[in-house]
Amino acid sequence: MQSPVSYKIQKQQLWLSPERMLFWENEKALIVSDLHFGKTGHFRKSGIAVPQSVYKEDLQRLVSQIQYFQPSQIIIVGDFFHSQMNKELDLFQKWRENFPDIVFHLVKGNHDILHNDWYSQCAIQLYDSHLSVSEFSFIHDITLQQTTNNEPQTTNYFFSGHIHPGIRVSGAGRQSLCFPCFYFGKDYAVLPAFSRFTGVALIDPKKNENVFAIVQNKIVQLQ
Repeated sequence: MQSPVSYKIQKQQLWLSPERMLFWENEKALIVSDLHFGKTGHFRKSGIAVPQSVYKEDLQRLVSQIQYFQPSQIIIVGDFFHSQMNKELDLFQKWRENFPDIVFHLVKGNHDILHNDWYSQCAIQLYDSHLSVSEFSFIHDITLQQTTNNEPQTTNYFFSGHIHPGIRVSGAGRQSLCFPCFYFGKDYAVLPAFSRFTGVALIDPKKNENVFAIVQNKIVQLQ
Protein backbone atom coordinates (compact mmCIF):
# COMPACT_ATOMS: atom_id res chain seq x y z
CA MET A 1 0.00 0.00 0.00
CA GLN A 2 1.16 3.52 -0.77
CA SER A 3 2.16 5.69 2.18
CA PRO A 4 -0.45 8.26 3.30
CA VAL A 5 -0.44 11.62 1.52
CA SER A 6 0.06 14.84 3.49
CA TYR A 7 -2.63 17.53 3.31
CA LYS A 8 -3.09 20.64 5.47
CA ILE A 9 -6.19 22.70 6.23
CA GLN A 10 -6.36 25.59 8.72
CA LYS A 11 -2.87 24.68 9.98
CA GLN A 12 -4.08 21.17 10.80
CA GLN A 13 -2.07 18.20 9.56
CA LEU A 14 -4.02 15.49 7.76
CA TRP A 15 -2.85 12.25 6.19
CA LEU A 16 -4.94 10.79 3.37
CA SER A 17 -4.94 7.01 3.29
CA PRO A 18 -5.61 4.90 0.18
CA GLU A 19 -7.77 2.79 2.51
CA ARG A 20 -10.42 5.51 2.15
CA MET A 21 -9.96 7.38 5.41
CA LEU A 22 -7.77 10.14 6.79
CA PHE A 23 -5.77 10.69 9.94
CA TRP A 24 -5.93 14.02 11.79
CA GLU A 25 -2.52 14.17 13.40
CA ASN A 26 -3.21 17.11 15.74
CA GLU A 27 -6.06 15.25 17.47
CA LYS A 28 -4.77 11.70 16.88
CA ALA A 29 -8.08 10.92 15.20
CA LEU A 30 -8.99 8.64 12.33
CA ILE A 31 -11.81 10.17 10.28
CA VAL A 32 -13.93 7.84 8.17
CA SER A 33 -17.39 7.79 6.60
CA ASP A 34 -19.92 5.34 5.19
CA LEU A 35 -18.56 2.04 6.45
CA HIS A 36 -22.00 0.44 6.07
CA PHE A 37 -21.11 -2.42 8.40
CA GLY A 38 -23.72 -5.16 8.23
CA LYS A 39 -24.71 -4.39 4.65
CA THR A 40 -23.59 -7.76 3.30
CA GLY A 41 -25.56 -9.52 6.06
CA HIS A 42 -28.60 -7.41 5.18
CA PHE A 43 -28.31 -8.57 1.56
CA ARG A 44 -27.99 -12.20 2.61
CA LYS A 45 -31.14 -11.92 4.75
CA SER A 46 -32.88 -10.75 1.57
CA GLY A 47 -31.70 -13.85 -0.30
CA ILE A 48 -28.80 -12.23 -2.17
CA ALA A 49 -25.67 -14.38 -1.80
CA VAL A 50 -23.03 -11.84 -0.77
CA PRO A 51 -20.11 -13.57 1.02
CA GLN A 52 -19.37 -12.58 4.62
CA SER A 53 -15.71 -12.32 3.64
CA VAL A 54 -16.50 -8.85 2.22
CA TYR A 55 -17.44 -7.63 5.71
CA LYS A 56 -14.51 -9.37 7.42
CA GLU A 57 -12.13 -7.76 4.93
CA ASP A 58 -13.53 -4.32 5.81
CA LEU A 59 -12.99 -5.00 9.52
CA GLN A 60 -9.41 -6.07 8.82
CA ARG A 61 -8.78 -2.92 6.76
CA LEU A 62 -9.93 -0.86 9.73
CA VAL A 63 -7.67 -2.85 12.05
CA SER A 64 -4.68 -2.24 9.78
CA GLN A 65 -5.28 1.52 9.86
CA ILE A 66 -5.62 1.50 13.65
CA GLN A 67 -2.33 -0.38 13.92
CA TYR A 68 -0.62 1.99 11.49
CA PHE A 69 -1.81 5.35 12.85
CA GLN A 70 -2.33 4.42 16.53
CA PRO A 71 -5.29 6.81 16.98
CA SER A 72 -6.78 7.72 20.35
CA GLN A 73 -10.18 8.32 18.73
CA ILE A 74 -12.17 7.45 15.62
CA ILE A 75 -14.68 9.93 14.17
CA ILE A 76 -17.29 8.29 11.93
CA VAL A 77 -19.10 10.78 9.71
CA GLY A 78 -22.29 8.77 9.41
CA ASP A 79 -23.56 5.43 8.09
CA PHE A 80 -21.37 3.36 10.37
CA PHE A 81 -23.95 0.59 10.14
CA HIS A 82 -26.30 -0.17 7.29
CA SER A 83 -29.63 -1.38 8.68
CA GLN A 84 -31.23 -3.47 11.41
CA MET A 85 -29.43 -5.99 13.60
CA ASN A 86 -27.87 -9.07 12.02
CA LYS A 87 -25.07 -11.52 12.81
CA GLU A 88 -22.43 -9.20 11.36
CA LEU A 89 -23.21 -6.60 14.02
CA ASP A 90 -22.76 -9.27 16.69
CA LEU A 91 -19.31 -9.85 15.19
CA PHE A 92 -18.58 -6.12 15.37
CA GLN A 93 -19.57 -6.03 19.04
CA LYS A 94 -16.94 -8.68 19.82
CA TRP A 95 -14.42 -6.86 17.57
CA ARG A 96 -14.98 -3.61 19.48
CA GLU A 97 -13.80 -5.26 22.70
CA ASN A 98 -10.30 -5.49 21.20
CA PHE A 99 -9.94 -1.67 21.25
CA PRO A 100 -11.25 -0.50 24.63
CA ASP A 101 -8.93 2.52 24.80
CA ILE A 102 -10.07 4.07 21.51
CA VAL A 103 -12.97 6.53 21.73
CA PHE A 104 -15.54 6.04 18.96
CA HIS A 105 -17.60 9.09 17.88
CA LEU A 106 -20.52 8.60 15.49
CA VAL A 107 -22.38 11.43 13.80
CA LYS A 108 -25.54 9.55 12.87
CA GLY A 109 -26.29 9.06 9.18
CA ASN A 110 -29.52 8.06 7.49
CA HIS A 111 -28.61 4.35 7.78
CA ASP A 112 -27.73 4.48 11.48
CA ILE A 113 -31.12 3.27 12.76
CA LEU A 114 -30.14 0.90 15.57
CA HIS A 115 -31.48 1.55 19.06
CA ASN A 116 -29.35 3.94 21.09
CA ASP A 117 -28.84 1.26 23.74
CA TRP A 118 -26.90 -0.87 21.27
CA TYR A 119 -24.46 1.95 20.49
CA SER A 120 -24.03 2.48 24.22
CA GLN A 121 -23.22 -1.21 24.72
CA CYS A 122 -20.48 -0.84 22.09
CA ALA A 123 -19.09 2.30 23.77
CA ILE A 124 -19.93 4.49 20.76
CA GLN A 125 -20.63 8.16 21.49
CA LEU A 126 -23.58 9.41 19.41
CA TYR A 127 -24.25 12.82 17.86
CA ASP A 128 -27.61 13.34 16.16
CA SER A 129 -26.66 16.22 13.86
CA HIS A 130 -23.05 17.32 14.05
CA LEU A 131 -19.84 17.19 16.06
CA SER A 132 -17.30 20.00 16.44
CA VAL A 133 -13.71 19.35 17.53
CA SER A 134 -11.15 22.14 17.52
CA GLU A 135 -10.89 23.58 13.97
CA PHE A 136 -13.24 21.09 12.32
CA SER A 137 -16.91 20.10 12.33
CA PHE A 138 -18.44 16.85 11.14
CA ILE A 139 -21.84 16.24 9.58
CA HIS A 140 -23.08 13.27 7.57
CA ASP A 141 -24.76 15.19 4.73
CA ILE A 142 -23.32 18.65 4.09
CA THR A 143 -26.40 19.67 2.05
CA LEU A 144 -28.45 19.59 5.28
CA GLN A 145 -26.14 22.14 6.86
CA GLN A 146 -26.37 24.31 3.75
CA THR A 147 -30.15 24.21 3.29
CA THR A 148 -31.64 24.29 6.81
CA ASN A 149 -31.58 26.83 9.57
CA ASN A 150 -31.66 24.18 12.28
CA GLU A 151 -27.97 23.30 12.16
CA PRO A 152 -25.58 25.15 14.49
CA GLN A 153 -23.66 27.94 12.85
CA THR A 154 -19.89 27.56 12.92
CA THR A 155 -16.88 28.96 11.09
CA ASN A 156 -15.16 25.59 11.28
CA TYR A 157 -14.21 23.60 8.22
CA PHE A 158 -16.70 20.77 7.68
CA PHE A 159 -16.14 17.10 6.86
CA SER A 160 -19.02 15.10 5.45
CA GLY A 161 -19.82 11.86 3.64
CA HIS A 162 -23.13 10.43 2.41
CA ILE A 163 -22.72 10.80 -1.37
CA HIS A 164 -19.81 8.36 -1.86
CA PRO A 165 -17.89 10.80 -4.11
CA GLY A 166 -16.19 9.60 -7.26
CA ILE A 167 -14.28 11.20 -10.12
CA ARG A 168 -14.09 10.26 -13.77
CA VAL A 169 -10.57 10.01 -15.20
CA SER A 170 -10.23 10.02 -19.00
CA GLY A 171 -7.49 8.28 -20.96
CA ALA A 172 -6.54 7.69 -24.57
CA GLY A 173 -9.09 6.54 -27.11
CA ARG A 174 -12.05 8.14 -25.30
CA GLN A 175 -11.68 5.65 -22.51
CA SER A 176 -12.55 6.64 -18.97
CA LEU A 177 -12.80 5.08 -15.53
CA CYS A 178 -14.46 6.18 -12.29
CA PHE A 179 -12.63 6.11 -8.97
CA PRO A 180 -13.61 6.95 -5.37
CA CYS A 181 -12.04 10.17 -4.18
CA PHE A 182 -11.44 12.71 -1.46
CA TYR A 183 -12.96 16.09 -2.31
CA PHE A 184 -11.78 19.32 -0.65
CA GLY A 185 -13.73 22.49 -1.33
CA LYS A 186 -13.36 25.93 0.19
CA ASP A 187 -15.61 25.33 3.20
CA TYR A 188 -16.01 21.56 3.40
CA ALA A 189 -14.64 18.18 2.39
CA VAL A 190 -16.48 15.02 1.31
CA LEU A 191 -14.88 11.71 2.23
CA PRO A 192 -14.98 8.56 0.10
CA ALA A 193 -17.10 5.66 1.32
CA PHE A 194 -14.91 3.34 3.36
CA SER A 195 -16.92 0.33 2.23
CA ARG A 196 -15.91 -1.07 -1.14
CA PHE A 197 -19.39 -2.60 -1.37
CA THR A 198 -20.83 0.73 -2.54
CA GLY A 199 -21.15 2.73 -5.73
CA VAL A 200 -19.95 6.28 -6.33
CA ALA A 201 -21.64 9.56 -7.22
CA LEU A 202 -19.61 11.54 -9.73
CA ILE A 203 -18.59 15.03 -8.65
CA ASP A 204 -17.71 18.03 -10.81
CA PRO A 205 -14.98 19.96 -8.98
CA LYS A 206 -14.52 23.65 -9.59
CA LYS A 207 -11.31 25.62 -10.04
CA ASN A 208 -9.09 25.72 -6.94
CA GLU A 209 -10.85 22.72 -5.40
CA ASN A 210 -8.70 19.69 -4.64
CA VAL A 211 -9.54 16.11 -5.57
CA PHE A 212 -7.53 13.01 -4.69
CA ALA A 213 -8.56 9.87 -6.56
CA ILE A 214 -7.95 6.41 -5.07
CA VAL A 215 -6.53 4.33 -7.89
CA GLN A 216 -5.39 0.76 -7.23
CA ASN A 217 -4.54 1.49 -3.58
CA LYS A 218 -2.71 4.68 -4.51
CA ILE A 219 -3.74 8.31 -4.07
CA VAL A 220 -3.51 10.51 -7.16
CA GLN A 221 -4.04 14.26 -6.91
CA LEU A 222 -6.07 15.50 -9.88
CA GLN A 223 -6.39 19.20 -9.11
